[in-house]
Amino acid sequence: MIWKFTLLLMIILSGFSCYGQVKRSLPMKYPAVWFAPINDPNKPDWEILPQEAKAGEVILSKRNELGILSNFAATPFELYGKRYASVEGFWQMMLYPEGPDDERAKDKRVTWKYTREQVAKMTAFEAKSAGTLAEENMKTLGIDWVTFDGKRFPYRSATPGEHYKLILAAMRAKADQNPEVKRILLATGDLILKPDHHGEPNPPPEWKYYDLWMQIRKDLSTDRHR
Repeated sequence: MIWKFTLLLMIILSGFSCYGQVKRSLPMKYPAVWFAPINDPNKPDWEILPQEAKAGEVILSKRNELGILSNFAATPFELYGKRYASVEGFWQMMLYPEGPDDERAKDKRVTWKYTREQVAKMTAFEAKSAGTLAEENMKTLGIDWVTFDGKRFPYRSATPGEHYKLILAAMRAKADQNPEVKRILLATGDLILKPDHHGEPNPPPEWKYYDLWMQIRKDLSTDRHR
């Protein structure tokens, strides 16, 4: 009887030991700070905190190094021969007139606070605010399109279009030209990437930057193993 009890005790202790090994291995695979709870009484309503991630997920929080994957991050890159301060600056720039001959610039009903080149040099909330002003002008003008290199295309589309392709290209350039961006993206392994902010329901596909990053991560991982 005693030997049965001893055997059972050994099995239980062995189970706890294995659990401890698994538990200890998690921080080694993924930095604990990525999931560390944040207690901030001044948290903005739009923010999703790291602790809200479900099993197998990680929030791309601006409160830790994962914030470098945000469109807001100051991660300069060059695309098609021009330099941009951030993906956000690249994104919002397309809402602005390309020059004095652009019909958006000629319409006297609106005033453009910034030039396209100025927005291209912006990051974070400065770029976002510039985009908000441009969207107000677009409503006044009754247009739903933007431009790049003289080509006009819809700003919002339910299926991937020209705007989607450009944003994806910009994010890939960001990863290729910023080693730390690539390092952190690949370090997320097989985690499901989730946004750090509440978005609109059913947004266009390029609004889901976390999905685009997972696509880029897959491509980069494939390239590494060739």
